[in-house]
Amino acid sequence: MHARSTDGHRTSSPLELLFDLTFVVAVASLTGELAHGLLTGDPGAIGAFLMVFAAVWWAWINFTWFASAFDVDDALYRVLTLVQMAGVLVLAAGVPTAFEHNDFRAITVGYIIMRVAILGQWLRAGIEHPQNREAAFKYAGGIFVVQLLWVSRLLMPPALATPTFLVFIAIEMSIPVWAEWRNRTTWHPGHIAERYALFAIILLGEVVAAATGAMQVALAESGLTPVLVTIGLSGLVLLFAIWWLYFLEPAEAGLRQRRSWSYFWGYGHYLLFAGIAAIGGGLELAVDVAGHHPRIGLVAVGYALAVPVALVLVMLYVLHRPFRQPDEVPGRVLIPAGAVTLLVPLAAPALGVGGTVAAIALVGVLAVVVTLAIGLREGTADRTAAATAEHPGAPAD
Repeated sequence: MHARSTDGHRTSSPLELLFDLTFVVAVASLTGELAHGLLTGDPGAIGAFLMVFAAVWWAWINFTWFASAFDVDDALYRVLTLVQMAGVLVLAAGVPTAFEHNDFRAITVGYIIMRVAILGQWLRAGIEHPQNREAAFKYAGGIFVVQLLWVSRLLMPPALATPTFLVFIAIEMSIPVWAEWRNRTTWHPGHIAERYALFAIILLGEVVAAATGAMQVALAESGLTPVLVTIGLSGLVLLFAIWWLYFLEPAEAGLRQRRSWSYFWGYGHYLLFAGIAAIGGGLELAVDVAGHHPRIGLVAVGYALAVPVALVLVMLYVLHRPFRQPDEVPGRVLIPAGAVTLLVPLAAPALGVGGTVAAIALVGVLAVVVTLAIGLREGTADRTAAATAEHPGAPAD
């Protein structure tokens, strides 16, 4: 095993793409349980969603950054990666019991399977690649200790479940900072940017799948109605808007120029990714309320969608703020768009569930349109200024 080069262009491998697909099952189960919990008025579903999604996201992020630095794609590497995939599926199988009975045993077992496999990868990197031996063995030691903590958490009283989770996940997230303090691994900025973008696309696809499943159930029970059509079209437009805004961001160039911000950018994607996944639960809830007798208020339904959408818009700005100039376009659009999104549910009693979803989607569309319009205008102004400087006597356009 040796460190990969950071030079040249690099794309995701077929093994990495297969690895990502195993997370589809886990995310689909999460969004479904979140929607069900909100529909029944269970506030604990939000906390369970955030905790389980953190476990899924952290396992994915660890594999992704390790692969960016040490993916040799030989037989042993592939086998250990397949073990991690098995752990993801075990974790996904335990999602319903975690939400319904607060039983995290299956999730913990699946998580430990994933972490033991990545522990083996780091041990191999430390043994076979002397240049990063210090960092690799620190990673391995830190992962081993924290997995003992996760096992011990199963023996603790339920009242300590949330506090211990917050403490243990904080320790987990500190391992990379400690391990690479003096001996940094050679991850590839372009590869990392692409991997995160692909995971964002997977989450957007899961949102479509969750909303479609709920739509099929509603159509079977109540038939095609104008409200369901409105929610379906608006949800699709909203996803297009989020996709468009995400890929306007200069991720690869920013990571190359400011590698020191990689922790902030990589860790901060937890809130962005959780927001995208939660949009699926919000749309599923809206479809369910539109197709059945509503069991919760329209304002609550609106906020179930508006909060994750606003979170996504704000995080798109926050994560890429270090890569931009203070006056660049997205910063002047995304924060106000997030604020307006949070105001939309207040009009939900007048708009109805379909109108509320449509209004939230409209905010996303306007964010895209205004961003592109301002960028086009400023680009034209820059070109005109450059032409005038080159030919002072030429008339202005």
